[in-house]
Amino acid sequence: MGSSGFSWKLNDHPNLPKGKIISMVVLDGWGEANPDQYNCIHVAQTPTMDSLKHGAPDKWRLVKAHGTAVGLPTEDDMGNSEVGHNALGAGRIFAQGAKLVDLALASGKIYEGEGFAHIKDSFATGTLHLIGLLSDGGVHSRLDQLQLLLKGASERGAKRIRVHILTDGRDVLDGSSVGFVETLETDLAKLRENGVDAQIASGGGRMQVTMDRYENDWDVVKRGWDAQVLGEAPHKFKSAVEAVKKLREAPKANDQYLPPFVIVDDSGKAVGPIVDGDAVVTCNFRADRMVMLAKALEYEDFDKFDRVRFLKIRYAGMLQYDGELKLPSRYLVSPPEIDRTSGEYLVHNGVRTFACSETVKFGHVTFFWNGNRSGYFKPEMEEYVEIPSDSGITFNVLPKMKALEIAEKARDAILSRKFHQVRVNLPNSDMVGHTGDIEATIVACKAADEAVKMILDAIEQVGGIYVVTADHGNAEDMVKRNKKGEPLLDKSGNIQILTSHTLQPVPIAIGGPGLAPGVRFRKDIPGGGTCQRRCYCDEPTWIRGTQ
Repeated sequence: MGSSGFSWKLNDHPNLPKGKIISMVVLDGWGEANPDQYNCIHVAQTPTMDSLKHGAPDKWRLVKAHGTAVGLPTEDDMGNSEVGHNALGAGRIFAQGAKLVDLALASGKIYEGEGFAHIKDSFATGTLHLIGLLSDGGVHSRLDQLQLLLKGASERGAKRIRVHILTDGRDVLDGSSVGFVETLETDLAKLRENGVDAQIASGGGRMQVTMDRYENDWDVVKRGWDAQVLGEAPHKFKSAVEAVKKLREAPKANDQYLPPFVIVDDSGKAVGPIVDGDAVVTCNFRADRMVMLAKALEYEDFDKFDRVRFLKIRYAGMLQYDGELKLPSRYLVSPPEIDRTSGEYLVHNGVRTFACSETVKFGHVTFFWNGNRSGYFKPEMEEYVEIPSDSGITFNVLPKMKALEIAEKARDAILSRKFHQVRVNLPNSDMVGHTGDIEATIVACKAADEAVKMILDAIEQVGGIYVVTADHGNAEDMVKRNKKGEPLLDKSGNIQILTSHTLQPVPIAIGGPGLAPGVRFRKDIPGGGTCQRRCYCDEPTWIRGTQ
């Protein structure tokens, strides 16, 4: 214990037995909603999760995984995997990405820091480029934040601005991109009336252009680079509204997958490629799908694809996307200071941990779980295993993903008795749910349930304890609904598929032969949140033990 009185030492829990192996299973995108044909979790065969709910109801309950319960601004803000795993790993509520940016914009502090000062140095002679997801989904970015940043930057000297848009259709309704582009074009026209040369310069769908993550497919980033930096793309248009409308005419077109395009002038020349001396801001507040572009913009030593040239620019992220890598080195809004995470407590108390998922969610059980920190706290106390995700296909093609392989790794770690805590993320219900393919999502949920069974069977063999929960909802509701809760139909009478996360609560279940008799959830805390699902620390308020 230091002079501050702080100590890493954890007191023994008064009711939970010590020395038992604990498995922490996070089902990604697994919420609780009314049962109907669009609730893929309900339709799927999920005997393991059903048994946890109905077999021991005093050891199963629902908790919030969205809004203020996880540090987001309002109850209308959907949870996401990053925020969810931050809360799970920290056990406390921290102001998160969108909320941090909101506060900085409202107070004006975003314009007072080193990040804005850095990009502002380019305003006199260069162009300010803004790159980000164009929607109001609130998961990666928000349109109103872009609008405020455009206004604030122009008022502070930016005379030439180019916006590089990424269409959504995943966190918002497919087809909504046209409206977002029209709104942005109206704002840019007003800036032009005030003497600011402001235009949209390039674009493309988020799953085709720029927003890959975990180095799964660098070609996605390259397509964005070619359009944003080189001014090259297979499609060229005079305006972004024309671009999006025309590209959506293709068969099975989807906002997520629109091909890259550039805006050109009357001579056919791109209106806004990024060049030396310019300033660049990546406007997404969520980290995972901006890290790869940040590396391409910032690293001089870079071999993931041929950039043609290394840009000599002034670059800042909306936030810092990776605290351990210090990436980017400049940012407009400081990240939340998430300290004293459960992972750090565990290693300081001699608790050996094992974490595993496949590529698309590996960062969630490691980086985000550990408070936005890369790497190990103590390598001799931890082991992290990443299973490569399928690449080059959408996740509905092979909806079982790597659930079996993750479960096998967890099972082996449990049976080895080498680790005290084994935590995994099973991505199926979220990643396949995002594709909007209902039949494939049903298969995905079944595969995740089978993986849970394998892990729980191993816990049974070693006399351990399990905690099964989720980070946010998704697969439990796959249609857009009206205020009455009825599915919305398009003009052709077809249901409008929902590909985004939801505001639904998520389950948490505890059990296993190592759990002391009489330990159960309290029933007098109806609004429990994700951050209350922390293990190994002082007794959580939502668990009660009677012996």
